[in-house]
Amino acid sequence: MTSISAPKHPIMPLPYAAYSSRPVLIDFAAVVDPNAYAPLPDDWFVGVTDVVTSTEAIRAGRYKAVNMAGAASIAAVANALGGDQSFPFVFGGDGAAFALPPEDRETAEQALAATARWVTEDLDLTLRAATVTIGEIRAAGRDVRVARFGASDAAVYALFAGGGISWAEAAMKAGDLPHLLAPEGTRPDLTGLSCRWAALEPEHGTILTLVALPSRGDDDPAFLETMGKLIAELADERDGGRPVPPEGPDFQWPPKGLDLEARATRGTASLFKQKLKIGMISLIAWVLDRTSRNLGEFDPVAYRTYTSLNADFRKYQDGMRMTVDCPVATANRIERILKHARDEGTLRFGLLRQQSAVMTCFVPSITSNTHFHFVDGAEGGYAAAAAALKE
Repeated sequence: MTSISAPKHPIMPLPYAAYSSRPVLIDFAAVVDPNAYAPLPDDWFVGVTDVVTSTEAIRAGRYKAVNMAGAASIAAVANALGGDQSFPFVFGGDGAAFALPPEDRETAEQALAATARWVTEDLDLTLRAATVTIGEIRAAGRDVRVARFGASDAAVYALFAGGGISWAEAAMKAGDLPHLLAPEGTRPDLTGLSCRWAALEPEHGTILTLVALPSRGDDDPAFLETMGKLIAELADERDGGRPVPPEGPDFQWPPKGLDLEARATRGTASLFKQKLKIGMISLIAWVLDRTSRNLGEFDPVAYRTYTSLNADFRKYQDGMRMTVDCPVATANRIERILKHARDEGTLRFGLLRQQSAVMTCFVPSITSNTHFHFVDGAEGGYAAAAAALKE
């Protein structure tokens, strides 16, 4: 298991000892090592969200809105915790999941309830949100184990194993967990949530989104071996299939996500005024980007670079989830590996080839390298892959 103990640019201190005590993995191949994961305490709780009928919304061209709704709970909970982004969380395209200690449960539930209300009123979508203790998950026969993956020296993402997150999501969808929904007009603090970047076009052939879940538990040696093969297939691609160019994605003005960002961050301001504000700020950023000029502590070249480095395009959440840029031949080999494993009874999978990918971003500060960029396919992504898996 490869880990890093002293990044050259220190990562923000992590207060959650049950999580922060884990070493930071720097080799993504290590995510299939069961020893990389440690169980969270029974009294911690898991929060999960999911956009209802997300596949239909994506087919209607609303993939940016679905991704914004999916990422919103991460921003809302982080801001409710005073801007702390060090807790374990994972973005799933049309939803998200996280884990926190019991003293943060009321704060997190209020943020989730407000986010669900905001999604209904501003995005015209329905977001389910719920929490459940890890003790209850273990009583149901599943577990919640975590590891930490360093996307860069400035951004760490959580990895989840044990089947507990998937169990919580299924229980929420079945109505077995109370859904959180704040009163009308309640708004979460979504400061830092945005989607200004242009779509990511494939440079090597196709944007491949896949979800692979184990049939016999994610500690099954056959499943882990298959996941290792997938990672190895992408090892020769740029940074394991990273869909974001090293110099960062294209920044266009006006940004296509202007309306969504304004709805997320306007607070009590009018939508028009917030659009105008974001339009002006993004215009200045566009000029700085084109001229490579700094403004105070904001360095557009460094920001672009870390946007690429911090991209969350591959993850482990009770199974493998990836959105990668790879040659068609590589995609074909990956599909054959997955089909063989499925026929052997090792796993279930959903796979989708697309012409572009999109990023939804959580940027607490433009002067820090600690910003998060959630990647998904633009023509269905994780939601469509998961739907294919169910079918």
